[in-house]
Amino acid sequence: MSACRACGDTDLRRVLDLGRMPAADDFPLADTLVGPGETGYPLAMDLCVACGLAQLAEDDTDTAEPRGVEPEALRDQAAAAVALVRSDGWLRGATVREFGSPHGGSWLPRLAEHGFTVEADGADVVLDCFGIMHEPDQRAAFLLRARATAPDGVLLLQFHSLHAIVRQRQWNALRHGHFAYYSLTTLVRLLRGVGMSVATAWEFDLYGGTVLIAAVHGVREPDAAVRAILAAEAGLTDAAVVGELQTSAERHASSLRRRLEHESDSGRVVYAYGAASRAVALFGAAGIHRGLVRAVADASPAKQGRRMPGTDVPIIAPAQLVRSRPDRVLLTLPDLLPELELRFPELSGRWMSAEYAAQNEETYR
Repeated sequence: MSACRACGDTDLRRVLDLGRMPAADDFPLADTLVGPGETGYPLAMDLCVACGLAQLAEDDTDTAEPRGVEPEALRDQAAAAVALVRSDGWLRGATVREFGSPHGGSWLPRLAEHGFTVEADGADVVLDCFGIMHEPDQRAAFLLRARATAPDGVLLLQFHSLHAIVRQRQWNALRHGHFAYYSLTTLVRLLRGVGMSVATAWEFDLYGGTVLIAAVHGVREPDAAVRAILAAEAGLTDAAVVGELQTSAERHASSLRRRLEHESDSGRVVYAYGAASRAVALFGAAGIHRGLVRAVADASPAKQGRRMPGTDVPIIAPAQLVRSRPDRVLLTLPDLLPELELRFPELSGRWMSAEYAAQNEETYR
């Protein structure tokens, strides 16, 4: 990118560069070999000095993402969010429009329970739950959502917080197809640019930290919840701060690789759970292969029978994972743990999160 995807400024700073990685959404069939061009896509994050937007530097991938299964954690969070928004008086009017995410999930059934009907233009409530980050042209995406919101309506927009990504060193949140990574500080600026103001916000633990905002047309002073988040984000638009993700990526990948080699050398069999798109960079950076991780289980039938991009690691059904009785199960998505512990009691005590595995090297040095 030569200019910011949102404001058009050309002062961009590289804050994270993972080199060449497989396309995050391309899961080849399990019986195919890794092709010479499969790992050849640049994956880097730039930060705009002018507006503070962290963004995918470039994306020359062109893939059709296999449909995933919406996790229970995401469904529970959506229900909690709708209840909060309604109790705080922001679920008003009678019409709704949703800008969906390619990862699936929808809030429309929940709003239908409250009498809302779908409206294409000028809706009283406009929803965007992790959808806008998939738009290459961020300026156009914000304009579209502002125009879809009625003059007295509200835009409800939920995003994975850049503050949480940096604070928790979630470097592999960077992936192809995700063009923007937002702080609330930057969102306030971008929405102001299309004539809207952030009125209030709610925080959730999902993905280590997500924020849901309510934005309205015109100028409106932010409430205490918004001011608190903005204060916590102080300094987050500094390239040096976001650039700490580079060190985190290098340390995490090498530590995870050493942990898996230790498990293998000790005769323990390791499988993984969660063939998520964010696990693609994790596997690529750590150089994971079948000698370290036998297979990855995933609930999505569309991914079963395929393999992790850029690797020889197959994707299997959860039932196959249980039958294999592995010594360890590397969990690529920590939010899934409560759900998986209930569904698979046979695997109790064998779960090992990717983050924990990489941060506890002293146990196997």
